[in-house]
Amino acid sequence: MSINTPLRRPRDGRWIGGVCLGLAEHFNINVTLVRILTVLLGVSLVAYVVAWVLIPSE
Repeated sequence: MSINTPLRRPRDGRWIGGVCLGLAEHFNINVTLVRILTVLLGVSLVAYVVAWVLIPSE
């Protein structure tokens, strides 16, 4: 797994804040997998908001 793109929240294609899409693009994996793992691992709303604030938007 190679990291090709900088960690950013894309403007297009995001559902809420673009955190999952940004992580998926950064790690070059499927965004659906990231979203499913986010739910299954029980990532809290607080953690999502913190990531939303810390990860810059495009």
